[in-house]
Amino acid sequence: MLSPRLQRAMKDYVSANKHHVSYEGHRSAAQSAKELLCQMKAQAQLRTVDGSEQPFSSLGWASLVPSLPLKRLHRREDQSSFKTCAVVTSAGAILRSGLGKEIDTHDAVLRFNAAPTEGYERDVGHKTTIRIINSQILANPKHRFNTSSIYKNVTLVAWDPAPYTVNLHKWYASPDYNLFGPYTEHRKLHPGQPFYILHPSYVWRLWDVIQGNTRENIQPNPPSSGFIGILLMMALCEQVHVYEYIPSMRQTDLCHYHERYYDAACTLGAYHPLLYEKSLIQRINTGPESDLRRKGRVTLPGFSTVNCEI
Repeated sequence: MLSPRLQRAMKDYVSANKHHVSYEGHRSAAQSAKELLCQMKAQAQLRTVDGSEQPFSSLGWASLVPSLPLKRLHRREDQSSFKTCAVVTSAGAILRSGLGKEIDTHDAVLRFNAAPTEGYERDVGHKTTIRIINSQILANPKHRFNTSSIYKNVTLVAWDPAPYTVNLHKWYASPDYNLFGPYTEHRKLHPGQPFYILHPSYVWRLWDVIQGNTRENIQPNPPSSGFIGILLMMALCEQVHVYEYIPSMRQTDLCHYHERYYDAACTLGAYHPLLYEKSLIQRINTGPESDLRRKGRVTLPGFSTVNCEI
């Protein structure tokens, strides 16, 4: 499926292996949807940096991170999880979709990085509950992390790829983009805002799920924010609707609905193992084919509703 350019880029990433990935696990591309869901539920237990491990424990992070764990984040005391959730990708294909009202009916809505809602409400809605941000958002001043309103009044979840061995000392000393300084500063200034950093072992376990269900070698780079966000919401919600992760008939090379930048890699992947992620999500989709074509909408069960007892 990949163009020669993307094939070359993928080969380069595989040979560079920047994060020193060495997968020792089993591979099978033949699991049923139920088996795949049960594997994801067992292997992808949501985990954030909680300050209990070195070097964070010596730095006083136990009192810095939010006291309420991310997995207990839900609307009301009487709920163990959100009922319905929307994951709204930043894909260009969501333009002219008219899906905004439908998206806003969900109990919780996840958005990515710097994707705005203002001016795009008709297509993407305006409600935001959780925003997942990669470390570049915190490190690069152009994203105005400290001043932009899109990072306020929401739960923030940041991530950065550590080495595959999850050496936390090495990661702290040399992250991909420096998120630790901006994170501690933000927590001190806004202690009431829920703000978490995903534990790198969680990120790499998600990668292991993708590789374990794919016969060929996938890119030795972390999963996309999209895949991370989907699995995160499956841990927090009873039902998850994902919009334009698997593209609808509106598929386009426009990368993000809020930018004028065109590249097929945004849909098919070069750095991230996107093609393989999307095929996994398609395998566990419980919604009708017509939803995919017309809305780019996938329906997924939350892990709390999946019974894996034999």
